[in-house]
Amino acid sequence: MPTTPLSTRPIEGYGEASLLRRAKWTDGVFAVLGVTVLILSLAVLGALVGDFIADGAGRIDRDFLTSYPSRRPGDAGILSAWVGTTLVMIVTAALAVPLGVAAGIYLEEYAPKNRLTDFIEINVTNLAGVPSIIFGLLALGLFVQTLAMGQTILVAGITLALLILPILIVATRESLRAIPQEIREAAFGLGADQWQTVSGYLLPAARPGILTGAIVGLSRAIGETAPIITIGALTFIAFLPPSPVQDSFPFVNFDWLNSPFTVLPIQMFNWISRPQAGFHVNAAATGLILLTMTLLMNGFAIWLRYRLRRNLR
Repeated sequence: MPTTPLSTRPIEGYGEASLLRRAKWTDGVFAVLGVTVLILSLAVLGALVGDFIADGAGRIDRDFLTSYPSRRPGDAGILSAWVGTTLVMIVTAALAVPLGVAAGIYLEEYAPKNRLTDFIEINVTNLAGVPSIIFGLLALGLFVQTLAMGQTILVAGITLALLILPILIVATRESLRAIPQEIREAAFGLGADQWQTVSGYLLPAARPGILTGAIVGLSRAIGETAPIITIGALTFIAFLPPSPVQDSFPFVNFDWLNSPFTVLPIQMFNWISRPQAGFHVNAAATGLILLTMTLLMNGFAIWLRYRLRRNLR
């Protein structure tokens, strides 16, 4: 008498209909949990933004944006803080974006697959999760003390560039990895060499993901406080760095790189630590401006990715 193989016998209590019901139930539970977490996250963000608006929106005006910090809350402003934040972000972007993209291209398209590259890839991935204060301690010991570069805009930019470099490398590699292998083979079939394939075919296709990763990384850097405080940024500064642009030849001035500075997160921390209620209002207004800058950068990243992907089609 023929028997049914053991591997094809239906498991008691686990028929096809039962498995489908269990799968649908699991999917439903996961969907409910996901929506719940999303709603809670948006509620927390909405409460934070609402608190900032309620406390600090009325304080934001032209005088607040164009005045230096002061010991009197009503006269204090964030001119030196937002100028310092802008200059530090310029240095960070100028260092991190080219290095991150170049390293990602090399690791994904050129580097041989061996133990050394595996070791580098593991460390790049691990660096993305290192606490930011570790980078501040590294910068304090290496750049400020050992190399005697001082507590300057340049050191702050280098520190934040090191902080977001793993993010840019991973974003570049993932963007290149998402491109179908057929594009590479077609480029090689037309006689293109490795660099022509990368520069003419792969980078244009990967550009939306790379730019999105760069802007998201800069959005993280703009709100970092721990590494900037660690290297000794000033909490009270009533002057601006020298202008990057000058009237005489060569019309570019780099003295601002070696200037003391402060940034918006440090200014906010300084005000919130004071007992006067007026400084707390100033801190809320500063937080609202910083949050707006971060949301605008992330929104620009989403728009830019959509625009570039639409152009590629």
